[in-house]
Amino acid sequence: MTTNNYSPLFRLVARFIKYFLLMSLGIAIAYTLANVLGASHFGMSLVGIAFGWFWRLGVMLLCLIAVTMIYESLR
Repeated sequence: MTTNNYSPLFRLVARFIKYFLLMSLGIAIAYTLANVLGASHFGMSLVGIAFGWFWRLGVMLLCLIAVTMIYESLR
């Protein structure tokens, strides 16, 4: 029988990474479909909005990963 020995912070970061990657995949699919279906103006606006939020979320996620790594190494 195995037990889950991961800390709550580690599980939170893993969940954030999962949803961040799923969101980026969804935006990539929406951008591709917009260009294929001829709505390139929608695709360009999607890239502008998504990039503004993605780099902020990515930096926050990287900082949270660093904190988790330090916490887990000290534990």
